[in-house]
Amino acid sequence: MPLIVVMEDDAGTRMLVASVLKKDGYEVLTAENGAKGLELVTQHHPALIISDVQMPEMNGFQMLAAVRQAPELASTPVILLTSLQERAHMRIGMNTGADDYITKPFRPGELREAVTAQLNKRVMRATLQSMAVDAAVQTALEEQKHQLAKLYERRLAKELSDRWPTGDGGADDEKFAHATVLFVDMLNYATMAEKLSSAELSDLVKKFYGSVGDTVHLFGAHHMQFIGEGLLAVFVDSADTKSVNHGLRAVRAALGLVDSAHRMRQFLQTQFPGRDLPRFDVSVALHGGAVTLTRLQDPLYGAAAQTLPVGDAVSATMLLQKQGQPQGWAITASMAVLRGVTGAVKIGGRALIDLPGRSVPLDAAELVGLAL
Repeated sequence: MPLIVVMEDDAGTRMLVASVLKKDGYEVLTAENGAKGLELVTQHHPALIISDVQMPEMNGFQMLAAVRQAPELASTPVILLTSLQERAHMRIGMNTGADDYITKPFRPGELREAVTAQLNKRVMRATLQSMAVDAAVQTALEEQKHQLAKLYERRLAKELSDRWPTGDGGADDEKFAHATVLFVDMLNYATMAEKLSSAELSDLVKKFYGSVGDTVHLFGAHHMQFIGEGLLAVFVDSADTKSVNHGLRAVRAALGLVDSAHRMRQFLQTQFPGRDLPRFDVSVALHGGAVTLTRLQDPLYGAAAQTLPVGDAVSATMLLQKQGQPQGWAITASMAVLRGVTGAVKIGGRALIDLPGRSVPLDAAELVGLAL
């Protein structure tokens, strides 16, 4: 099993981290300060470093700088430990070259997720390189747009046939312990509506969300529905996409939506010159967790059943999209999603985002592109 070096001056925390990792089968070496920890790293070349920020003799930032300056150690992933009150440390750590951070106090499960994500970087890079869907999507988008439309229609027809039963709702609810939820919304919609006629606005919405629907379905969304001017999509593991996990497919879809918005800006500039329209942009959020697709049916009027995605992951994603806008990020992704695709994506800024009605902020970052 991989070797992990843990640096922490608090004996209780150091013992907790070491105990969790050893229980999972990892080989662990510990040190009570950064100087001794750096000696262990230099001597043993571990697969991963976990370090507190505030330590005597050499703090976590100084240790991290020394690791990044040593050619034989520079690529070693580093996870920093810091308290929730020390938010400034998080930004400094990521700018200095840390791969991830965990706020104290933390749950053993959170530690395991962060460790697994860093150790799986190479696996994710290999997965990204071998994605057969990449070539298929590029061909469809660039060379076979008419086939793309047909593919979308076939998939949509099959999905509607499979998911809109005439029987009573409830028994056919679909429950997923792990899913990735995507929510995308158009920015400046109200201003756009003031400057365009209803017919022009209708054409704009149809054109953009037609492209959005194509993108989301091509990357294997299990469920999709419109909410106001936004679109919600749920990605899960399925038989026909088992080679690429749902988190990575949702990431690719999000990046495709941002690219669609760029093309829409060019279209508006050409179609409505001199109309002083606001910049066309989208805001996308990604979050993961348990999701249930519940069937709703009106027994009084016998209306067709409808599918409603429910669960904390769904509501948190929609809140994250709204609260992430002030950050200026086109795509805001929770660390719950990003840790599942570590090594396959590039991130920009990172922040703890407060969500209305929730006591604990959500750890999230800006998704800027693929690693390759």
